[in-house]
Amino acid sequence: MASGEPANALGRLSREELLALATRVLHANGLGLEDAGEAAEILVLADLFGISTHGVERLPSYVDRMRTGGVDPAAAVTIETVAPALLRVDGNNGLGPVVGQKALRACLAAARQTGLAAAFVRGSNHFGPTIPYTYLATQQGFASIVASNATTTIAPTGGRGARLGNNPLGIGVPNPKGDPVILDMAMSVVARAKIRRAAASGQAIPPTWATDREGQPTASPHEALEGFLLPFGGYKGYGLALMVDLLTGLLSDAAYLTHVSSWVDSPQDPQNLGHFFLCIDTGRLGSQAWLGAAMQDFVGILKDTPATDPAHPVLVPGEMEMNAFKRNSREGIAIPAPLLEKLKAIAR
Repeated sequence: MASGEPANALGRLSREELLALATRVLHANGLGLEDAGEAAEILVLADLFGISTHGVERLPSYVDRMRTGGVDPAAAVTIETVAPALLRVDGNNGLGPVVGQKALRACLAAARQTGLAAAFVRGSNHFGPTIPYTYLATQQGFASIVASNATTTIAPTGGRGARLGNNPLGIGVPNPKGDPVILDMAMSVVARAKIRRAAASGQAIPPTWATDREGQPTASPHEALEGFLLPFGGYKGYGLALMVDLLTGLLSDAAYLTHVSSWVDSPQDPQNLGHFFLCIDTGRLGSQAWLGAAMQDFVGILKDTPATDPAHPVLVPGEMEMNAFKRNSREGIAIPAPLLEKLKAIAR
């Protein structure tokens, strides 16, 4: 950072520059070069999509966990084919994005053979947001469902104790004639990272985001961090978070509910997170021309809906992220100067 430059100044790196830096950070801290590159790709894609809370900002935490023994950077991911279209993946406590990339690749390969395949993953850790995985699948012509469980932050409806994670779910459908349609969502009204940022900047939060430790809605981010996240849609969000944990945790033979270790409170302990991947080869359902025309019509019907506010036209899932992807690919990815310097130091 240049002398006199504001502490919160932003530097802009191209996709290739940030990918190279993130790869160096991980490789310098124990990951093989290929694994480091695969993990870096997921984090850089998150930043390209504008999800900076799950991008390279996570690298210092990842490195801390590897240094304390909470994550094994040399873990060998094993893949077992239990049926032609059914895979069981054991991350053996490897870095989450590495495990996720290998599971996705294996699931895609199986789906090419069978038309549809599912992979159940255990022994993993935080693997980033779901959108990089669904996006990568769409670029190869596959629709997909991707999910993970997480550290408990959500109380069951009617309860005042955290029992469920903010279990992210992603669904993607390719569009040969345009941008894919991708839903990327967690089960809370907002991610915990947004509350941490509000606490760090001294800002209040809407009382619909979280509760205090007694289960009462709060505008204090500090009380919220001591309490619980609120699921979106009340009991419906609770039910969906529960079902995601059954798929990703219980059926994968990973940890689930309160058995998941907190990477914040116990960074030295393996989390044994579970993931779920379902990949569908859309080429088996029809031609690219058919899918492209149908997707254009589908999206067009939604986009032609008259807007209640002309300044805010109707969007489809993933449209904001794809716009950010194009903008950041063109202009570079904005990285706060302190984070950039920290990453360079860790890489050294």
